[in-house]
Amino acid sequence: MIKIETSQAPGAIGPYSQGYVAGGFVFTSGQIPVDPVTGEIPEGIAAQAERSCRNVAAILNAAGSDLSCVVKTTCFLADMGDFAAFNEVYANFFTGKPARSCVAVKTLPKNVLCEIEAIAEV
Repeated sequence: MIKIETSQAPGAIGPYSQGYVAGGFVFTSGQIPVDPVTGEIPEGIAAQAERSCRNVAAILNAAGSDLSCVVKTTCFLADMGDFAAFNEVYANFFTGKPARSCVAVKTLPKNVLCEIEAIAEV
């Protein structure tokens, strides 16, 4: 196993890592829309979805993979009313249409609107 660490995505805010490479795959931790440089969280679901996608991409890149190699994502939304707007942004990043689960949750860290985790081939 290889632990993935990159300054291009937010650092872990708890007892976990950004991701791991194991068995030919990279597994990312859930990525919330925190800008890794400023620590800021953008306003609105579209901007937050984009930032979360960019954070996932940064971890994949650090692992020697990219968004085109993603086979599965799990997406968490604070409000299923944001589903259509989230999908619009998500579709621009995950063009290979990986398998996906998308669920609404009561609350996400830092009260963000979305979180995305991914599994990709390396």
